[in-house]
Amino acid sequence: MTANNLFGTWKGRLRLGGSRPVAGLSWRSTRAGLAAASTALLFSALGQAEAEGSVAAGREKAQKCMICHGLDGLAKIPEAPNLAGQNERYLIEQLTAFKSGTRQNEMMSIVISEISPADIEDLAAYYSAIQITVAKIPGE
Repeated sequence: MTANNLFGTWKGRLRLGGSRPVAGLSWRSTRAGLAAASTALLFSALGQAEAEGSVAAGREKAQKCMICHGLDGLAKIPEAPNLAGQNERYLIEQLTAFKSGTRQNEMMSIVISEISPADIEDLAAYYSAIQITVAKIPGE
C-alpha cells in the first residue's frame, strides 16, 4: 500500500529545490509521515524521561557498589567504570543486561543477584544525578 492510498491524493506534489515533484509523495502523505515521526520521537523522549528511580534510595543502595564504583561514582579499582553523571537510561539497560546474563562480569554477577528492578532504577537515578565537571582537558 502506498502513501497515496493510505492518506489520499493531493493536487500538489512535494517539490524539492523548486523543480520537479517527488514521485509518489503528496504533500498530505509527507506531512502525515512527519507528524507520525514527530509523535514517535516525542513518546520515545517521554519514556526516557519517566524513569521512576529515587535518588535518595539510590544513594542508600549504592553502599553495596562503593567498594568498586565509589559512593561518588568514581571508580576505586581500575577494572570498574566511573558511574557518576552517566546517562540514567544507559545505566538501567546495562544493569538489566547484567541481571539477565546478557552482559557478564565476574564481580557484577555476584552483586547483581541481590538487586531488584526497583533497585536498578534507584541506582541509575542516583549515579546519573551526580554532577561531574572537567577540570583540565588534555592537550590544552
